[in-house]
Amino acid sequence: MNFLKSMYISNYMMLAMGIMSHGGWMIYHGANPVAWGGVLLTVAPIMMVIGRLMMFKNVARTSHHFPLLSLQGVIGVGLASWAWMQNPTDTLPLTLAMTGLVGFLFYAYWYSSFGRKMNTKLKIGTILPPFKLLDVNDGVVQSSQLIDRPIIMIFFRGNWCPLCMAQIKEITKKYSEINKMGVRVALISPQPHKNTIALSKKFNVKFKFFTDVKNEAAQALGIALPNGLPFGMNMMGYDTETVLPTVIIADAMGKIVWTHETDNYRVRPEPELFLDILRKNNLVTAAAS
Repeated sequence: MNFLKSMYISNYMMLAMGIMSHGGWMIYHGANPVAWGGVLLTVAPIMMVIGRLMMFKNVARTSHHFPLLSLQGVIGVGLASWAWMQNPTDTLPLTLAMTGLVGFLFYAYWYSSFGRKMNTKLKIGTILPPFKLLDVNDGVVQSSQLIDRPIIMIFFRGNWCPLCMAQIKEITKKYSEINKMGVRVALISPQPHKNTIALSKKFNVKFKFFTDVKNEAAQALGIALPNGLPFGMNMMGYDTETVLPTVIIADAMGKIVWTHETDNYRVRPEPELFLDILRKNNLVTAAAS
């Protein structure tokens, strides 16, 4: 299933761009604006959203299923259908509009959902399973070395994921407050190690940046996602197996007190929620260096 999703998202993006470009070209050259405007309504809004996410990387979450975009898509098909009824011989706009809407609905309802099941390895109140990571100085770090104080662990897919980057921007803005609470933050990804090093240099905070080599930590924690990488991105050095976006908060004994295992890659918790969890569980300690 993950392989199908990997193939789907790459092809959907190219198809939607093609439909949008063709629709704009037809309107520019004087074609029926109702028919082709309907076509654009089924693809242009979602492409604008995705384009903004990719370009600015400052949005960490969206709605689950984009209800407004769904409505626009339905209206777009309606306009293309009305135009077709006026001229039944011109079937292309309606065909492309329906293709655009179906493709979007697959994206919003099928592709975006991980279908996660209950993860017994991250049960609240249990001790973190042991795992190891690679730090930015090429040192191997055992999980037991990270829990000398309360910790927030954020497992993210990689620098290629715009929502992941926006989530990291959000948490780094809370650096001063988190540091005063004596809480460690570990940002962990199975991406190429050079990308982790580059990310650590980008943000001037003393958070811990780690590479999960061969995704071994994610596998130990039950959050690995085989074939989760969009098709074609492996040419940029990423492995096809990635990680399910996950946040874990543990105390200084390694006991898990809270997790967030999203079932939709576009839905992420707010950093303020992490701070509330720390306070409610009395995990605030002396200021850390």
